[in-house]
Parts: sequence; C-alpha cells; structure tokens
Amino acid sequence: MSNIFHYNILVTLDRNYLKVLSVMLYSLSQSDPDAVFTVYVANNSLTEDDFSSLRTLIPRTEFVDVRVCDELLSGAPISDRYPKEMYFRLFAAQYLPQELDRILYLDPDLVILNDLRGLYSIDFQNHLFAASSHIESTFFKNFNRHRLHLSKEARYINSGVMMLNLSLLRKEQHPQEIYDFINEHKTSLLLPDQDILNALYADRTIFLDPLIYNLGEKYLRLKNLHLPKGEKLGTDWVRNHTAVVHYYGRNKPWKEGYHGKLGIFYQEFLHDMESFS
Repeated sequence: MSNIFHYNILVTLDRNYLKVLSVMLYSLSQSDPDAVFTVYVANNSLTEDDFSSLRTLIPRTEFVDVRVCDELLSGAPISDRYPKEMYFRLFAAQYLPQELDRILYLDPDLVILNDLRGLYSIDFQNHLFAASSHIESTFFKNFNRHRLHLSKEARYINSGVMMLNLSLLRKEQHPQEIYDFINEHKTSLLLPDQDILNALYADRTIFLDPLIYNLGEKYLRLKNLHLPKGEKLGTDWVRNHTAVVHYYGRNKPWKEGYHGKLGIFYQEFLHDMESFS
C-alpha cells in the first residue's frame, strides 16, 4: 500500500451541488486508477445518507465530514450564486488536521481528464498556493489589477483548482486580515472569496497553465481565436493534454442551454457513473 499514490482533496459545498460533486469526484477517481483519495468535505448541510451515496459511487475514496463553524464567516457577503461555503477554502489551514502539509482544493463544477500527480507534488518553495487563471483578455487583466491593487507581476487567479501549502499557511496566514478585508470591501467584491484570495495572496501564488489545469469554454474560445486554422485546439487535444476542465460561470452542462465543446466530458462521466452505480 505504501507505493500507492495518495491524494488529500478538499471540497466545499452545500447540498444543492451534491450530484455535480459526485460527477467531479467520479472523474477524479477515473483519472488516476492506481491512486487512493481522502476527500475532506467542508460543509454545514450534508447528511449521513449523502455520504453513504458518495461512498457507493466513488471508488478508492475515504470521505471526511468537516463541519465549519458558522461564526467563522459572520458578516461575509453571500448570495444564491455565492453561498457561505465558498469561503471555507480561505480558512482551510485553520480547520483541517494539523498533520496535513498540503491539500488540493477542487470546485464541484469541473471534471478531471488526466491524473494530477504532477500538480499534487509541486514544489511550493515559499509560495502559499498554486492556481490558474480563467482570464485571457488584456482588458480584464488590467481591470482586476486596478480594482484589487495587484502588482504588475501578479495574475488574477481562479480559485476553483488550487494547491494549498497548509504548513506555511498555518505559520503566515492571519485570519483577522481576511475578516478586515471583507469588512472593508464587502460592497465592492465581484467574486467575493476569489477577490480576497487575489488581493491578499496573488504574489504568493505559483501560476499554473490554464490550458492544463483550469480550461473553460471562454478561455478555449479566446485561445483558438489567436491560433492558425490547423492548430486550433479541439476536444481530442483537450482529452489528451488537459487535466482539469472547469465549467465556471453560468454556462453549465447540467443545465439547459449549455453552449460549447467541453460539456461532452461531463456527460461522459455522468453516463459512466450512472452505469457504474
């Protein structure tokens, strides 16, 4: 058993995303058939039946029910689209077991096509996070840089796929700094938890290739606009090279009216998972 690769995974959600989470975790298990997973589920709403369902659907996986105190986020801006659970990743180092030195955070609204061993084993050096962007246009890069006062070297990161350096976060992250930032800026945050991560930690984040670790429809479309006709990236390229497809924004393949090429991967994993069960 010692030679088997082991991932520690963090997810945060409410019950509304349980089915989507199931597909994501199933795709994760299929992306690396020789690995085992411990999934820490930070939540305040899942039941024991929910966890039983997950254990039935997802092979080689241990689930840990992590309850996060509501007091932790008193006063933070929330909405139907941005529930309080999205903030849980900000404080992961505070409530996860002390013996964990690193963990991979994954949003529910993505699928894993290829193994993540290289990402999971990343050398943090003196960084707190490793993450990708979802923004390609110069306008939005500059817009986010100005509104969040980012340095010229910083890239606006997407918080949906992140390696967390838990051992260093415990030493250097100050929760009060997060509370203060929320209280000072909560009326102007567009993507609340993500804006906080960028404003406070963009300069302490290793930037990952979005084509590999955070590929969404908009990013793929904009990338292809600048490639010659014979070099445009299609679903075969994505299947062979991309590790993480992320359905960020409102364009979701489990909803009516989905537009794009990447929904095929979600539908394939959903079909396989339902056949497996």
